[in-house]
Amino acid sequence: GSGAPGSGAEGADPVETTGPTIERRTGLTSWSVGELPKVVETRRGGQPVRAYPALADEGASVGVRLYDTETEAAEAMWAGTRRLVLLRLPSDPARFVTRKLDNTAKLALASSPHGDVQALLADCVSAAADRLIAAHGGPARDEAGFTKLFDAVRADITDLTLRVVGRVREVLTALQACERRLAGVRSPVLAPAVADVRDQLAWLTPTGFVTRHGVRRLPDLMRYLTAVDRRLQQMPHQAERDRARMAKVREMLAEYERLRARFPEGRPVPEAVREIRWMVEELRVSYFAHALGTAGPVSDKRILKAVAAATP
Repeated sequence: GSGAPGSGAEGADPVETTGPTIERRTGLTSWSVGELPKVVETRRGGQPVRAYPALADEGASVGVRLYDTETEAAEAMWAGTRRLVLLRLPSDPARFVTRKLDNTAKLALASSPHGDVQALLADCVSAAADRLIAAHGGPARDEAGFTKLFDAVRADITDLTLRVVGRVREVLTALQACERRLAGVRSPVLAPAVADVRDQLAWLTPTGFVTRHGVRRLPDLMRYLTAVDRRLQQMPHQAERDRARMAKVREMLAEYERLRARFPEGRPVPEAVREIRWMVEELRVSYFAHALGTAGPVSDKRILKAVAAATP
């Protein structure tokens, strides 16, 4: 196996199971696991233990593993389902998209954080698959369900990938505009603000950002990058105001990081917690580019309230 993070109950084999039994599998490229129960009772050291079976993404194949928690299993199941769907596609949507791109588009895509066009396109395909899997009810647990899901994804993935690539191209163009403007900010007084923007860009557009953030976030990314551009335009003329607003944003980021640190490394982070990180991006928009508008009302108070509510 690939030793994916969070494959908790790996040391639990061999296990005696009561009820449905599940054996660990590896190297699968088709649904050959019958029905995958959501939970099995296993015995470890004579004690009954619940374990959660799921598909696991192994890169060039998928496996079946047992996980310690339902959240870990759900996360693995999603990635494993996506991998199996992509492995089963008769042709790679990225190849079709590549043929559709002119040189200007290829050039725009080449300057992505991924380093090369193929890696970026693979990210777009993967994000398109996620969007379609979600639209068709999420991962299936038996062969008939998987086949139905696969057919639905296959029907739309090439078109959707093409649309995603168009959106991502706009995001990358906006990112490059920010990078160019950043390079022009030379005043030592603004060094902390420049560092803040670099941190922000690194979080918004890391390698693999399309799948990590999801297709639905692409319009938001566009807005956040436009807000960065406006901030950079105003920064030299309003250094003091920028510094005061940045201090508030950094304070909220610190609150979020404190909350985030309460969840064990390598384990899935609850959606409510991840959502707070996006609230901080909305707060930036409200401070630095108010005219762009935010996705709903946002303030430090609201963020602090959300942090308190999500604290375990």
